[in-house]
Amino acid sequence: MRKRLKTLLIKTKRQVFSEMIGNNPSLFHGEGYDFSELREYQVGDDIRKIDWTITAKLQKPYVKLFHEERELSIVAACVMGGSLFFGTHRMKQEVVTEVAAIVGYSAVKNGDLFAGVVVNSRGIEVERPTKRLFGVNRFVERLDGMRLLGIEGDYESGMQNLFRRIKRRSVLFVVGDFLAPVDLGLLSRRHEVVAVIVRDRFEERPQPLGQVHLVDPETGETLQTHFDTKSVARYRAQIVASDKRLYAHLRKHRIRFVKIFTDEDPFGKLVRLFGGRV
Repeated sequence: MRKRLKTLLIKTKRQVFSEMIGNNPSLFHGEGYDFSELREYQVGDDIRKIDWTITAKLQKPYVKLFHEERELSIVAACVMGGSLFFGTHRMKQEVVTEVAAIVGYSAVKNGDLFAGVVVNSRGIEVERPTKRLFGVNRFVERLDGMRLLGIEGDYESGMQNLFRRIKRRSVLFVVGDFLAPVDLGLLSRRHEVVAVIVRDRFEERPQPLGQVHLVDPETGETLQTHFDTKSVARYRAQIVASDKRLYAHLRKHRIRFVKIFTDEDPFGKLVRLFGGRV
């Protein structure tokens, strides 16, 4: 195992097994699996748990309470394409790998089943579900060692394949840079989907570079262009518009999401997403 990956795994394992404290022993608090009871809404409750039918009848907001299923099925579906072979602080591929490690270790700590999935233009490959650290480490090593240049992420058919292959209701983390259009609506009907968007700040806010030779890391196509201030502004507008559509889609299907940049700590952002404390 390479020294850098070994250091990453040691750090992640320490965070998951030592730094999750209080009443949040796990990242996974699903939207509910076994219905328990109704109670009147209290400040701080998740508004997504409001039962609008009962609320309308009683003229007071009520929320549904649930017991989590034992055991949960946790899936990290990593969209691994050439666009991850980029980063000014560190490679996006490394951040995706760390996210998968956090999710996997959290599942093992909680006694849940973890399955890792690789999604790209070559299809999807689902690892055997595991409750062992060895199984998580094997998947993480695979992600870290993948050669991505010339491979497309394939968000479109990849999500359809995921729906066909992952039949058991799961907490499903879809991890990638989401630079291509994606439809998670079908997946969200069966699973509790969480979108983890991994980006580098430079690809969202690039600087004028003048005359440049660009290479598409997924297709290998090249382009000679002058990347001036106007080109940057047009590119930035396209990124903003694309993300606006993405966020609207995720909110429509009640999918939790978080964006993690390559210079940020994935662990802290994931725990905050789930309302945990570190």
